[in-house]
Amino acid sequence: MVVHELSDIAVDRIFQALADTTRRDIVAHTLRREQSVSDLAGHYDMSFAAVQKHVAVLERAMLVTKERRGREQIVHGNTEALRRAAQLLDAYEKIWHDRASRIGEILSEPEKGSDK
Repeated sequence: MVVHELSDIAVDRIFQALADTTRRDIVAHTLRREQSVSDLAGHYDMSFAAVQKHVAVLERAMLVTKERRGREQIVHGNTEALRRAAQLLDAYEKIWHDRASRIGEILSEPEKGSDK
């Protein structure tokens, strides 16, 4: 299924990345302000390498971008990728609203053979 220009692989990467609490938190931190991977590692009770792996997953999903500044890698949240994920969820929500509306229409139809 391709929704809003996202391939199945891209959608899988986005939602697999966002399925983890630490990765969602990293996205939130980097959306507030850019941070180095070292600064991000200071927020979590895990190794620097583990935080780097979380950032790599987020980068593959295009939810964050990294740029090298001297010896540091600076991580930025990618609002465009989050917007596309939100559009995808909106599309699913519309499917459910349409289904609920259709169920409502079916329930409001008079039964066949009844006088109502």
